[in-house]
Amino acid sequence: RAGTILVIVGPSGCGKTTTVRLATGVYRPDEGSVTVLGEQPAERPTAQRTAIGYLPQSPVLFDDLSLWENLNFHASLNGVRWRRRERLGEVLELVDLRGEERKLVRNASGGMRRRLALAATLVHDPPVLILDEPTAGIDPLLRRQIWQHFRDLRDAGRTVVITTQHVNEAAHCDIVVVLDEGCVIAVGTPDELRRRAGEVEGKRVAR
Repeated sequence: RAGTILVIVGPSGCGKTTTVRLATGVYRPDEGSVTVLGEQPAERPTAQRTAIGYLPQSPVLFDDLSLWENLNFHASLNGVRWRRRERLGEVLELVDLRGEERKLVRNASGGMRRRLALAATLVHDPPVLILDEPTAGIDPLLRRQIWQHFRDLRDAGRTVVITTQHVNEAAHCDIVVVLDEGCVIAVGTPDELRRRAGEVEGKRVAR
């Protein structure tokens, strides 16, 4: 629902990326259905797809363009016209890339590329964000700053869906979905899942 951070947790290969690709319309389901904002993502008209901000694991960045030019391209693609320069500055500040605007992507580190990709996902301020391992390769201090922004987005009524292999990141979310081999094995708040895990561990110890 709106105003929620939902995290999908599970080991590599469990189905996290497949799930978010279904939710963005990149994949069509073989069975069942997926609904986002009242529509099936794969059927959503192109003009309405900007309602979803999607950060894939391998984002589209152009090596021969600067960080600013890449971000400006994504802003244009997603219909950002008013206050575009100001908005670009805001998201570059958020991901700690201010002062690096002129650097070519080919000369940027892997961490800088990941932060730029996150900025490109956020630049048009969509109501739904679907982020596939958004903090991979980002240092802990900046990770905390980015998570605070996710919470700010949630408090402003956005829906944020995040995949991660880092179980500790689930503590920052409202709802946790645990996947294993393509199946949902647990859903709940972080406190609920901690309590259930404690009960299971207690039974093991009792045995």
